[in-house]
Amino acid sequence: MTTFSKFPAILATVAATLAIHSGLAQAQQVLRVSAIPDEAPTELQRKFKPLGSYLEKKLGMKVEFTPVTDYAASVEGLINNKLDMVWFGGFTFVQANVRSGGKIVPLVQREEDTKFRSVFVTTSKDINQLSDLKGKNFTFGSESSTSGHLMPRYYLLAAKINPDTDMKRIAFSGAHDATVAAVAGGKVDAGTLNISVWEKLVEAKKVDPSKVRVFYTTPGYYDYNWSVRADMNPVVRKKLTDAFLALDPSTAEGKEILELQRATKFIPTKAENYKDIEAAARDAKLLK
Repeated sequence: MTTFSKFPAILATVAATLAIHSGLAQAQQVLRVSAIPDEAPTELQRKFKPLGSYLEKKLGMKVEFTPVTDYAASVEGLINNKLDMVWFGGFTFVQANVRSGGKIVPLVQREEDTKFRSVFVTTSKDINQLSDLKGKNFTFGSESSTSGHLMPRYYLLAAKINPDTDMKRIAFSGAHDATVAAVAGGKVDAGTLNISVWEKLVEAKKVDPSKVRVFYTTPGYYDYNWSVRADMNPVVRKKLTDAFLALDPSTAEGKEILELQRATKFIPTKAENYKDIEAAARDAKLLK
């Protein structure tokens, strides 16, 4: 076959490829986004609004944020194609990835999430170390929270304290700010939450650290990330990743978004980073 006789076939291949990419672009007109409800829905909406506007410009499509009722709903929403991207904690990412058979992809995380920590707080003068929690009333955050349940439980067990048998009563507040409110209000003797929310509440003067104090801080672990399904259009996935990585605190827009996300910058991440979280969940018999 001569070069000229091949030309129509080449044109047909190029046209088909362009049609495929055009079809992919047209197929997704809206990016449906959500986040684990580790804070009040109004706060999550407030934090996401500037980021959503930024992503709309970068993607050239509408971005919708839909709050979910609980952590499990965020996992189910992404797996069942009701959501396209979710802000997961390390544990909820592991749950989604295991449930989907490895079909959930973590795109980016805050640099701070490579060494995230949890804090244990109390108003009691008698509680100064983890062992003092024996016989006390205690609250975790959500049952599926990495920083509000899984990792605090992991470090309690490592300190030879079984929350289910060594504490008088344990509860689940449902969110980090709710944990602080329960401790401050005297509903429980102590509780645990993620360090980022704790610092934000202190900075905003929504908690008095002279009354509610930190008595233990965990070692660092991998935590939050933005995740998508593996079947997401690769063009959209790359644009999303590039948009997060391009956020620059030296610009007014980047500064506002990063401050609201409590991030210095976003960095790429991968599923392998969460193997220790998965191991901790299996050891604590929390992964079903």
